[in-house]
Amino acid sequence: MSSRTFDQKQQQRRTSPGFEFFKGVGQVAGGTLLSLTMLTSSIVAGGLVGLAISFRNLPDVRQLRNFFPSETTYIYDIKGKLLAGVHGEANREVVPLDKISPNLKRAVLASEDSHFYYHHGINPTGVGRAVVTNLVAGGVKEGGSTVTMQLVKNLFLTRKRAFTRKLAEAVLAIRLEQILTKDQIFEMYLNQVYWGHNNYGVQTAARTYFNKSAENLTIAESAMMAGLIQAPEEFSPFASMKMAKQKQKEVLGRMLELNWITQQEYDDALKEEIKLGRIRSFQGSALPYVTNTVAQELAKKFGRDTLLKGGMRVQTTIDADFQIMAEETVKKWHESLLSQGLNKNQLALVSIDPRTHFVKALVGGVDSKASEFNRATQAQRQPGSSFKPFVYYTAFASGRFTPDSIIDDSPVSYRDGNGWYYPRNYDGSFKGSMPIRMALAQSRNIPVIKIGKAVGMNKVIETCRTLGIMSPMEPVTSLPLGAIGVTPLEMASAYATFANYGWQSPPTVIARITDSSGNVLLDNTPKPQLVLDPWAAAAIIDTMRSVITEGTGKGAAIDRPAAGKTGTTSSEKDIWFVGTVPQLTTAIWVGRDDNRQLASGATGGGMVTPIWRDFMTKALKGVPVENFKSPSQFTRPKAN
Repeated sequence: MSSRTFDQKQQQRRTSPGFEFFKGVGQVAGGTLLSLTMLTSSIVAGGLVGLAISFRNLPDVRQLRNFFPSETTYIYDIKGKLLAGVHGEANREVVPLDKISPNLKRAVLASEDSHFYYHHGINPTGVGRAVVTNLVAGGVKEGGSTVTMQLVKNLFLTRKRAFTRKLAEAVLAIRLEQILTKDQIFEMYLNQVYWGHNNYGVQTAARTYFNKSAENLTIAESAMMAGLIQAPEEFSPFASMKMAKQKQKEVLGRMLELNWITQQEYDDALKEEIKLGRIRSFQGSALPYVTNTVAQELAKKFGRDTLLKGGMRVQTTIDADFQIMAEETVKKWHESLLSQGLNKNQLALVSIDPRTHFVKALVGGVDSKASEFNRATQAQRQPGSSFKPFVYYTAFASGRFTPDSIIDDSPVSYRDGNGWYYPRNYDGSFKGSMPIRMALAQSRNIPVIKIGKAVGMNKVIETCRTLGIMSPMEPVTSLPLGAIGVTPLEMASAYATFANYGWQSPPTVIARITDSSGNVLLDNTPKPQLVLDPWAAAAIIDTMRSVITEGTGKGAAIDRPAAGKTGTTSSEKDIWFVGTVPQLTTAIWVGRDDNRQLASGATGGGMVTPIWRDFMTKALKGVPVENFKSPSQFTRPKAN
């Protein structure tokens, strides 16, 4: 720094309120407790220390020009209903100054810094009084901090009371007032200050204490909130309404003294009944299966720190009422299955709009309070025969097979390592020659294995990968029987791609994300890509319609065209039904968390199809009946 610049800075400091404070403190204290000489010496010494700190170690307040405080991320349903707030220690929603009640602004300034709009960062009278008090007490007892000083303390400094910290506050406050306007500082303060119960900033505090926006606070509510600032947990109305009312009266008295309210307003505010809200920080979500899934996706895409502090506004694809209906359906059928002898059963349900691949319902278990493990997205379970459509689609896409192609259901054996593999049907019988349509409808095992061998198991795996099933798979002879791990979400998404004739978007529970200012961070407007052969997709849908009209899925029949497939694994550990109409695809899984047998004779056709029918009947209420497109509307692929 040049000598001229230094001289200019010194001249500014001599004419600043801070300099006037240091010069005038002796006059405040002189003749009262200590000699003017001793006090002046201590102040000068302290001032030199403060100046040294300010030039060497203090933070650069210019960074506050681009300061973004940590802010709560909010998750909403598709219609804008709030589902959950996700935050770390600080539960905060930033609001502009013009969206904060004038009542609260006046109450805070009356309580904390009535000269805020007239000083330049420090209030000489207030700080001088505090210094005298502290010198008498032999320690720091009185703050004397302005709003600006409190702000820089909260942002930059430790909470330990010391003279050196107070000097640092003063220096930083003066600097901050040189780069930000009063309104900018006050807005930042109101959004930064701690109001108790993990609420940082006026908006979440107003919602917690009074269940309303900060914009709508009354004089009485504003005075009570302003009274919290110095000791929010102690004066919280949730802790002691008596203490809260006492602080409210003090703030109202100060507002009256300043002529910022009338005597009538003072009297009315004291009489006003305070209607408390509820403590909201760290409150669980009403729909945790949805919001936890969203939070996991956000953390994966943006990082956990941004999730907790980034103030994102997340619109999900879920309608809260629809989700609640799905959860209630699952709970009802859980009880029904218990009565049928399926002890310790768990259920998962995923419903997807095949036209958008937006998830419409996501139920990860029978009771999210008992277990938040999300079986819809995290449980890898064997799909059994509900895997067979992937094999038959592959056959149709090869151009060599149609739903009416004949396949022989007869004994067969395959070399398996050093031995032989003899596939069997579920009922142990063989029914001879039959079309693929009947083989799938009756869920015959031997025909699907023969078809898989004919088209190549590696081709079947390619189909699964295209459909988003990423579990480890080996091209073994038993692959068509579904001896792999899949999630209900993967199964619903795969069948949804069939129902959309090969057009696919990534399945998602997130429709759109913005920051707290409305800037778009993520827009999941569907951008479908054609990933399957349309004729083959329409053909497998047409074939799966026979499952419901004349096969193992008769229990899923509803009042409109539907297609689907049952699934039952060996030893009855996992039972499924995955089905679709043109507007909605739903996968339902039933099993046990310990992977033991549900019950002897438990099948997807017998026990899961009624659940699917019940859910879809309610889900499609008021939705127009649509027919699937016929395979004849598409060009059949040539044989390869």
